[in-house]
Amino acid sequence: MVELEIDGVKVEVAEGSMLMDAAEKAGSYVPHFCYHKKLSIAANCRMCLVDVEKAPKPLPACATPVSPGMIVRTKSEKAVNAQKSVMEFLLINHPLDCPICDQGGECQLQDIAVGYGGVSSRYQEEKRVVFYKDIGPLVSAQEMSRCIHCTRCVRFGQEVAGVMELGMANRGEHSEILSFVGNSVDSELSGNMIDLCPVGALTSKPFRYNARTWEMARRKSVAAHDSLGSNVVVQVKADKVMRIVPQENDSVNECWISDRDRFSYEGLLSTDRLTEPMIKKNGQWVTTDWQTALNVAFEGLKKARRESTDLNSIAMLVSPNSSFEEMALAKALMTGLGSTSIDAGLRHSANLSLVGAKPWLGTSIQQLADAESIVVVGADPRNDQPLLTQRIRQAAKQGARVVLVNAGGLDPLMPKAVWLKAAPSKWADTLNHHAVANALSAPEGGKFVLIGQQVLMSPFAGQVLAKAVELAKSTGATLGFLGDGANWVGSFVAGIQASAHGGKNAQTMLDGKAKAAIVFGAEPDLDSVQGQKIVRGLIDAEFVVQASAFVGNAKQYADVLLPIAPSTETSGTFINIAGTAQTFKAAVRPLGETRPGWKVLRVLGNLLGLEGFEFNSSEEVLKAFLPANLAASLSNTIPEQTVAGVALSGNLELAAFAPIYDTDALVRRADSLRKTKAAKPALAQISAQTAGLLGVKSGDKIQLTDSEGGTLRAAVLVNKTIADNTVLVPMGRVDSQSLRTVFGGVTVEAVVASEVQA
Repeated sequence: MVELEIDGVKVEVAEGSMLMDAAEKAGSYVPHFCYHKKLSIAANCRMCLVDVEKAPKPLPACATPVSPGMIVRTKSEKAVNAQKSVMEFLLINHPLDCPICDQGGECQLQDIAVGYGGVSSRYQEEKRVVFYKDIGPLVSAQEMSRCIHCTRCVRFGQEVAGVMELGMANRGEHSEILSFVGNSVDSELSGNMIDLCPVGALTSKPFRYNARTWEMARRKSVAAHDSLGSNVVVQVKADKVMRIVPQENDSVNECWISDRDRFSYEGLLSTDRLTEPMIKKNGQWVTTDWQTALNVAFEGLKKARRESTDLNSIAMLVSPNSSFEEMALAKALMTGLGSTSIDAGLRHSANLSLVGAKPWLGTSIQQLADAESIVVVGADPRNDQPLLTQRIRQAAKQGARVVLVNAGGLDPLMPKAVWLKAAPSKWADTLNHHAVANALSAPEGGKFVLIGQQVLMSPFAGQVLAKAVELAKSTGATLGFLGDGANWVGSFVAGIQASAHGGKNAQTMLDGKAKAAIVFGAEPDLDSVQGQKIVRGLIDAEFVVQASAFVGNAKQYADVLLPIAPSTETSGTFINIAGTAQTFKAAVRPLGETRPGWKVLRVLGNLLGLEGFEFNSSEEVLKAFLPANLAASLSNTIPEQTVAGVALSGNLELAAFAPIYDTDALVRRADSLRKTKAAKPALAQISAQTAGLLGVKSGDKIQLTDSEGGTLRAAVLVNKTIADNTVLVPMGRVDSQSLRTVFGGVTVEAVVASEVQA
């Protein structure tokens, strides 16, 4: 430790710390722009100049290392004059547009100018103008004349997002922040540049000119799209969600959020938002009141229970993005009806076995970031877990041995990681690769084998899990799961994952003709690994209740539509993959006649005369069902896996991934996210080797025929990051729904151009 004095206060800081760190510990504020605690030091704004005794001139606090006995003054006349001089330079070219700037009211430049700026400028020449740049649908660079060249956005892309999408060109007053060769900004974390920008040069394009910061109320919440559980602040005006920004929590999301979490709120006011109960009457859909709709649902479920010879013919599908309270009551409802046919594993393979387990990450998120070795199998990291991927990326940069095993696809942006690309049927064998053994051979602790979402979806899950368990045991590594959905771990705790409780799973519970089915919060055609099969089962079911925030395709199979609130309009709890239960409140009132999902389930339980449904708040539900010791209840001990081979028909093998902006109903309806490149992945991606075997090139049409007879005609994309003998397809998209399964063998044929429908 190094002892020094700052503004008369003696402090001790670690050797190698900068004066900025020491000043913060001493309680002295030093004005700054380019400095950010999560980014490298640039020292190019010079706003943090401080007076260091015996130094010939003021020194930048962000880039000056501490030394024993240093005496520093941050508010001396020498320091303040230096800071005011820098502020004068920064304001020379800054436009006087605070009244219309989206950053107004939360602008660092504005705040610091009050304390360090002059009342007038000595600069009389014309201000420079930087022309507008279109860098994509999420981040606006319309007012780059405001830029003070702090380079936070540049460093963020390079150091955190993993791809340097912006850079600074030219010199002096001609300096500009530019995207490369006219490219757009496409990182899944790009929205964080908006928060980082201290002056309003980069702003939110969807939010632009919609509200002023002082007009909005702020509500803390939890992001509802992946199992990390990022902490967010929902900003609200007139009962409308205007913007979502990060809430700092170092143990979860640090100070970042993904673009999926930031911009998905646009889907809340989608044109197909369900705001009133609806029932099918004489073959026609009509809106009705809640009492009528609930009575129809009650009568249908009562009839099914009365007439069923097997109560398991009453089925329930639950979205893994539902709150824990909703999941717990869904389980209680089905138990009361006498059925075990409940599942939140819509994307799980029918032969996945996790009986008795309550899987989770196996460690804290911070411990994973500090790991020595990480092997990730069957995950598309940036699509599945954008922020957790950032943590793994930082671990790799710090020297961790990282190995990724998947079918290829989106570049994980980890140059120091080993990327082993193989077809899903080869993943178990690939875990025998010397790179995996080398990664896990480190004598230190902090070794992890992580199971990704694609393993859970794959028919080869048993083989991969068996090998992963063996690998973890033999190397002393921790086995962990990355999960699927905001409350994936919570669904196991609530007991609604068929792979763990042993009941019928989503892929089989509707086989035959179900007496009744409840779909809660999900869009089964898009959220399931076998969407077509489930929809056919729902159409054949005698009675179907759909509880959802959106209509979607539910009118195709449902008899009753009940509008339930998304996470911004209700209270609840998500349990993230690190086993942390995070409770949130409603940010806005439910839209129209929408009701919280837990209340709808409670009333259905009351109508059916079931015991244990006397709850007046979500807090009461949570208290009743959440284990007293949540951490102790979690377990990655899984049963011995069936490792029999799965027959592959066809000349190639299918592999699927869930595109980042097709993972759930809300994200699919967010207009700005739909305009990004990530929302439009190619329908069929193959390697150059596979393209050579088929005699096709990028842009040519091919026809895929899956093992269950589903077909898809699509333009092919030859991608060097795809595993050989594999066709990578996106799931969760309407235009890939003609496939009946997205894993297993596939026959691929080149299609003559004249045969393709326009």
